[in-house]
Amino acid sequence: MNSNGFKFSSPRQGVVSGQSLPEDSGQEMVSLRPERLSEYIGQRETIETLKIAIEAAMLRGEALEHVLLHGPPGLGKTTLAHIIANEMGGRLVITSGPALEKGGDLIGMLTQLETGDVFFVDEIHRLSKAVEELLYPAMEDYCIDFVFDKGINARSHRFRLKQFVLVGATTRVGLLSSPLRDRFGIFRSLDFYDQPDLEQIVDRSARLLNLQMDEQGAVELARRSRGTPRIVNRLLKRVRDYAQVRCDGRISKSAVDDALKLEGVDSLGLTSLDRRYIQTIIDYYQGGPVGIEAIAATLQEETDTLVDVVEPYLLKIGLLVRTSSGRKASADAFSHLGYQVDQA
Repeated sequence: MNSNGFKFSSPRQGVVSGQSLPEDSGQEMVSLRPERLSEYIGQRETIETLKIAIEAAMLRGEALEHVLLHGPPGLGKTTLAHIIANEMGGRLVITSGPALEKGGDLIGMLTQLETGDVFFVDEIHRLSKAVEELLYPAMEDYCIDFVFDKGINARSHRFRLKQFVLVGATTRVGLLSSPLRDRFGIFRSLDFYDQPDLEQIVDRSARLLNLQMDEQGAVELARRSRGTPRIVNRLLKRVRDYAQVRCDGRISKSAVDDALKLEGVDSLGLTSLDRRYIQTIIDYYQGGPVGIEAIAATLQEETDTLVDVVEPYLLKIGLLVRTSSGRKASADAFSHLGYQVDQA
């Protein structure tokens, strides 16, 4: 146990993971999503860019340019795809890079799209090369080239597609090939949300769920949500359950504190895995620098889990520093975990 009273035990990491969980697809969580750009909170530059692009495309009677959204999980990429479809008056068709295993899978979906439909591909960086190459003419010329027979009998046929909008989402933009990335007309990066925006999101979600919550409760929930709307809504549901059983349904700062302590979420929104990550750097590697592979081996965790789930938020709040020699724990990290800062 550290000075903050948190044990380094097995976490319920899912509750503060930005990755999508089955509960996020439930009707209650889906109902919290904004449906129009005017309702969207945060990401102001991205929202303004989309407003202008959508309005201009509709004035010209054309399809919106293809959109690529990049950022950590849970920041609203899927929600923006829904909103784009609503604003354009089209249908939203959702898939993911790993689900499109063969070219036929992609062709089957593209040929069903109508004019103005939005084709959303999550984890687009995980498309296979064969599927990706089929996307090139579909994105540029709204067509697909079929090749029949082989050898000297080979012949091609060009099938025309309706004008659709491809919205791609990725957490690893560096893994996208240049030919694919360059075919997107609009490329926006989503960043972690700041405290005031998260407080607005908490307040809006509480009203939609008919919850009684005071201002201090909203502030505390927003502070612990790792800058991520998906997480703040998940935590709100956990606190709601606790408040209904222990606090007569009213969500206060003390209710938030007690409920999230049960979930292993500390005052900065860190889980046991986050704290173990920092503790490993401090205890085993004298605060760093140390390579990510060494940390993963010590923790017996996958490197990708640490890079995609743990590190982005630790870097954002300044508890972790990346150097050319590896990862280092900052003085704030030492202090937060109850170590003497002069050990850094």
